[in-house]
Amino acid sequence: MTPDDPIQDVDPLGFGEAWAKTATAALQNSEGVARAWTRYLDGLMQASAAAAARARGEEAPGPAQPGRRDRRFGDPAWEENPALFALLQGYLLSGRLVADVLDVSRVDEVTDQRMAFLADIVMDALAPTNYFWTNPAAVKRAFDTGGASVVRGMQNFLDDVRDNQGMPRQIDPDTFVVGRDLAVTPGKVVFRNDLMELIQYAPQTETVYATPLLMSPPWINKYYIMDLAPGRSFVEWAVKHGHTVFAISYHNPDAADRDVSLDDYLLSGPIAALDVIRDITKAERANIVGLCLGGTLTAALEAYLASAGEDRISSATLLNTLVDFSRPGRLGAFTDRASVERLEKRMNERGFLEASEMMGIFTFMRSNDLVWNYAVNNWLLGEQPQPFDILAWNGDSTRMPANMHSFYLRSCYLGNELAKGTMELAGTRLDLTEIRADHYVVGAIEDHIAPWEGSYATTQVMPNADVRYVQSSSGHIAGIVNPPSAKAWFRTAPVRPADPKEWLEASVRHEGSWWEDWAEWIGQRSGEQVKPPKMGSRTHKPVGAAPGTYVLEK
Repeated sequence: MTPDDPIQDVDPLGFGEAWAKTATAALQNSEGVARAWTRYLDGLMQASAAAAARARGEEAPGPAQPGRRDRRFGDPAWEENPALFALLQGYLLSGRLVADVLDVSRVDEVTDQRMAFLADIVMDALAPTNYFWTNPAAVKRAFDTGGASVVRGMQNFLDDVRDNQGMPRQIDPDTFVVGRDLAVTPGKVVFRNDLMELIQYAPQTETVYATPLLMSPPWINKYYIMDLAPGRSFVEWAVKHGHTVFAISYHNPDAADRDVSLDDYLLSGPIAALDVIRDITKAERANIVGLCLGGTLTAALEAYLASAGEDRISSATLLNTLVDFSRPGRLGAFTDRASVERLEKRMNERGFLEASEMMGIFTFMRSNDLVWNYAVNNWLLGEQPQPFDILAWNGDSTRMPANMHSFYLRSCYLGNELAKGTMELAGTRLDLTEIRADHYVVGAIEDHIAPWEGSYATTQVMPNADVRYVQSSSGHIAGIVNPPSAKAWFRTAPVRPADPKEWLEASVRHEGSWWEDWAEWIGQRSGEQVKPPKMGSRTHKPVGAAPGTYVLEK
């Protein structure tokens, strides 16, 4: 398929091509497909017998069970009502059949991952819990409310069709306001260029560590994922633990920024920020925390400075970050060469990647949690979504310049150049083996964007750095927005073998949040206690209050 193929306009993710290849593979393995169908039909017979036994009041297990973390079928009616039990068994067995057929119809890694993704989307959509008459909780709510829940649900549905492109709303857009409810840690914008604003946060302790701390966020979303609601803000946590904290807030690009490059993000982002921080604090070195794409840029920054012989980074913390892209997880299904070429064509027409295009993929990677959960809650039960700061942030995504994003996809996902030592930025070849600073690397066990096995690979590509790898609970964002709580846990190990499974076997689970472990680790790498620096300097005077103006750009 070429970038000019008209099929891409109706099938930009290449599902049709993957379907055709998989169907051909299935036809070539008729024996394997027959075994899958035999297993399916045998399961249906067992399910029918179990349902009949339950109708007679007997206890009889079914041949299939929902996953341990599958909350959709928690209502007792799915076990107590024989008809619903049979429906559930049919659904689960159908999902097993699809998985079995795909397993015997493998083509190549990209095609297989794409078909698995498509199968998950279809099976998630077909779940009986998504439909009123086969959702016992929705039917019961309708009877209990005299039909009022149905009326409210229909109104919610119509509102979403009109105002939310037909997708169930995850959050009331007026619940959280940036600067009022989110991104409220006190601070000042002390620098602004065409790419970013730099925020300096006001001290909240009598003394601070001598080494300042820079937050390097991803630019696919707004920076305030690192400064969510009070009590859940990583920025606030760091400030209250005695750090002089700065954060980059990126401009939301448009068509005029089509030629902005990853070189620009490096030079006008963290390097410019480090220059300002040195002027304000007089500290020659800084600690840096990079999240996701901001973490990838942090590793590139370290290699860039090392090549110039500049010792400006005291330590680096990389949160849910891929530096080695050899294990990209499910995103690998949409970052093969053909997919990148299709995406480049669309970006070149507009000059940027629309935020909704990537966010749609991320959302449907967890469609049960991020789509159908809200469809059931809002449309079938007639409820309003519960306020959740992460989802408010998740809906506030940004565009990405065509030049930068094309280079990023080709260099990182296609070529894995940063890990291989062949990436060049700003005329400099980046060699990760030159990095010497200590690193604290966090990967979340349920991360679907930067799989923890992929983030663990960072421990292998920086052989001359002391790397502490930590596995966090939860997913890509909740694993980072992880303040101390009774549910939080993390894992560490005294070794860093090449195989992440070996690391996991050697690891020890700790109750509590990795934030607490990190606070001790970073404190040991932040120097002595000193008087807090002033807000800004003679050269870099504050130009406004946090959260600044770039974060408000739409």
